[in-house]
Amino acid sequence: MKIAFLTPEYPHQRTGKSGGLGTSILNLATGLVKLGHHVSVLVYHQKIDAVFEENGITIYQIKNIKVKGLSLLLTQQKVQRLINKLYLQKKIEIIEAPDWTGFTAFLKPACPLVIRLNGSDTYFCHLDNRPVKLKNKFLESRALKKADGIISVSKYTAEVTKKLFDLKTEITVIPNSIDVEKFQPNYLPTKENTILYFGTLIRKKGLLELPYIFNEVVNTYPNAKLILIGKDSADKQSGNKSTWELMQPLFTPEALDNTDYLGLVPYNEIGEHIAKATVCVFPTFAEALPVSWIEAMALKKAIVASNIGWAPEVIDDGVNGFLVNPTNHKIYAEKIIKLLNNAALRQSFGEAARKKVLNTFSTEAVAKQSAVYYNSIITE
Repeated sequence: MKIAFLTPEYPHQRTGKSGGLGTSILNLATGLVKLGHHVSVLVYHQKIDAVFEENGITIYQIKNIKVKGLSLLLTQQKVQRLINKLYLQKKIEIIEAPDWTGFTAFLKPACPLVIRLNGSDTYFCHLDNRPVKLKNKFLESRALKKADGIISVSKYTAEVTKKLFDLKTEITVIPNSIDVEKFQPNYLPTKENTILYFGTLIRKKGLLELPYIFNEVVNTYPNAKLILIGKDSADKQSGNKSTWELMQPLFTPEALDNTDYLGLVPYNEIGEHIAKATVCVFPTFAEALPVSWIEAMALKKAIVASNIGWAPEVIDDGVNGFLVNPTNHKIYAEKIIKLLNNAALRQSFGEAARKKVLNTFSTEAVAKQSAVYYNSIITE
């Protein structure tokens, strides 16, 4: 098959910075190429128009058209012309796009269009209990209702999205994936009593709960160390420009002394930090299906994560990690302490975690599922 992805981000030095969405697309595209499919990635919001190829994936950079009040519409029309040109040239047969802000709401592609639910703005506003912009909800709704098919990265995200948009369409669940070859356990010496969080520093990921949790840990484990890795983010609720600034007063002096914020770390160095950690923590309130959890699981790390919504689709509580509501600071801390105290339990969780990743979240497994789904849409 000839499969295309439409995206505002993609992890390559020529296309700029990328978050989890772009990484997920790269992982899936790589898996599809290994299965013998032809893959194109169309990246909009670019500064130039260009085409290049890397590792069997053809990447199209699409420069935004800037005209006051018309930029979005004109860029969408430009994207549509490219999609239809590639379809007529028999370079693509189907295209997938994300749900975020409904970019495809008014596109009329000549080929089938699939939307993948990674979490729309409406979805995350719902989880954050904050109002969504009516424009975004309208565009996201229209995009979903016009799509030829919908994939969701988790059952929970599918169910919530169906309710939010009153969708009647059947949604197929296919999870995010990681390249397990890039996340091989390397058995670096673990730094004792080290607790790692990696991801964006933002309220919705539970970062304002984490200081209270760590305070409880330090009460029992005075030599425990908390390592934070990730981009600092502004806090919409308070208006503060820095979540890290909001976090610091929430720590006890002892806990703050034992906390290191390393900032943003290159993606290819994350694995080493995970490998050295004793325990990884993810006290998040809002996800669709978090790739960071899967990366830590692939490296056989014991995890304490949020028990909200999507979580049981990734971690089986008490089998390959612990799930706790992040507002239950004491219980959350007790699970961390239990793992710090028990090397055998950490090993057991880690072995089971990697096994689940290989069976469920590997690029190979997810690419096969996706290919079967794309083919079913093309042949309808």
